[in-house]
Amino acid sequence: MITMTVNGKVRKGLAEPRLLLTDFIRHELGLTGTNVGCEHGACGACTIRVNGQIVRSCIMLAVQADGAEVETVEGIAVNGEFSPLQEAFHEEHGLQCGFCTPGMLMTAQVLLDKNPDPTEAEIRDHMSGNICRCTGYQGIINSVRCAARKLQQNSTADPATNGSAR
Repeated sequence: MITMTVNGKVRKGLAEPRLLLTDFIRHELGLTGTNVGCEHGACGACTIRVNGQIVRSCIMLAVQADGAEVETVEGIAVNGEFSPLQEAFHEEHGLQCGFCTPGMLMTAQVLLDKNPDPTEAEIRDHMSGNICRCTGYQGIINSVRCAARKLQQNSTADPATNGSAR
């Protein structure tokens, strides 16, 4: 039995020693937003945060996350509403089939948390570990830039938001 805090809620489940974190999240916890793509950590579809660090959950064992704070794409929404980042992906056509989108959102969120006003080059560099086979990436880049603008507008309108991407 392992225990972790997932998107702010304490969750428990059974995990065999070799069970991957993606499989634990999807099958044991029922959070299917985290996708399994390459199963080698190369595509980024399974990107989540563990203790604030971005990780590829397809190459991490579930038991390694015992006691950890885990954030998945399901935790990005704010009070059941799209976050500014999710709104921007919708508005700027940052997704097509949607398979890579959870990993893209998690990766972009980390960037915006660290750098609320990234340049296009910084966005491209940060997002370069995530593969999308549909969009050609320009919509994704535009989405991250749009989200940065939204977050800046929100932080000047409401200092309590502190520029957070969530």
